[in-house]
Amino acid sequence: MRSPLLDLPGAVAADPPDEGVAAHYGNPHAEQRALAAGKGFVDLSHRGVVRIGGKERLSWLHSLLTQHLSELAPRVPTEALLLDPQGRIEHALYLVDDGDATWAHVEPGTAPALVAFLTRMRFLLDVDPQDVTEDYAVVYETGPARPNLLPADTLVREPVQFAEVAPGRELFLPRTALAEYVKTHADTTPAGVWAYEALRIAGHRPRAALEVDARAIPHELGWIDSAVHLDKGCYRGQETVARVENLGHPPRRLVFLHLDGTPEHLPAPGDPVVLEDGRQVGAVTSSARHYELGPIALALVKRTVPLDARLLAGDVAAAQEVVVPPDAGGTARERLRAR
Repeated sequence: MRSPLLDLPGAVAADPPDEGVAAHYGNPHAEQRALAAGKGFVDLSHRGVVRIGGKERLSWLHSLLTQHLSELAPRVPTEALLLDPQGRIEHALYLVDDGDATWAHVEPGTAPALVAFLTRMRFLLDVDPQDVTEDYAVVYETGPARPNLLPADTLVREPVQFAEVAPGRELFLPRTALAEYVKTHADTTPAGVWAYEALRIAGHRPRAALEVDARAIPHELGWIDSAVHLDKGCYRGQETVARVENLGHPPRRLVFLHLDGTPEHLPAPGDPVVLEDGRQVGAVTSSARHYELGPIALALVKRTVPLDARLLAGDVAAAQEVVVPPDAGGTARERLRAR
């Protein structure tokens, strides 16, 4: 689904997994500065949009997802994960309820599979999951909210905050209003997904399309704090979450990498992360050029990698910053040891 914002001056189309929207509009660093200053917006209309109606939607979602949702108040944003029975991550959902339905945006191209699963789990409950990607588009914007400039049927999810960036929000905007949004927000700067990704990586925020592989679990990626409720009832994959939280540690951990700026290229997702002796200890998941930090990346590495170890990400020297600590999880075991 090609965004009409690709027709804006200077737009350069993004590569997978972000095809269909702009990578940048000519100056990615200036676009990052505009977002950080509260004067920009990002076209995320390639993301999937799911709407779940029905009177029993919140209690039903509560029973399926990792987040506590049974008492979710209208307009309060939250995140949740759908896990497989072994506790591995299948979907990351960014949720908000409008009082009549629960809305979520998900990774590009994944809404049909998510809705198919939810439909199979309906049974006789009053719930109605729908893929409404063709009708609604996601836009991320920073700066003061201006609801008077938005169509009446726009749903706002806020706050959506990156570290050291002006307050922001996500709009579930009617897809037919995308071009009009640009006109009514002519005093702000369109920013591509390169700028958005740089801010996401700098904020240590995992993304399902890039950080999640076939064996990723929530503890490895730091999603425990934002997307998992540890004191709720049963849900799909809960046993793995509880076992790691109480008795063990995740086998891998997400790290933030400060990259050597000498090479002109960035390591690509999937490039190996190796120690000085050549042993591979992980892989790069995301990389970007930040307007202040320079080249940066996220990677998944073995939990036991020393915090002061010198690393190579691909062929680029890297220093790690902790996102998920090596001792994540194991809370019950640690309490027993302390007695």
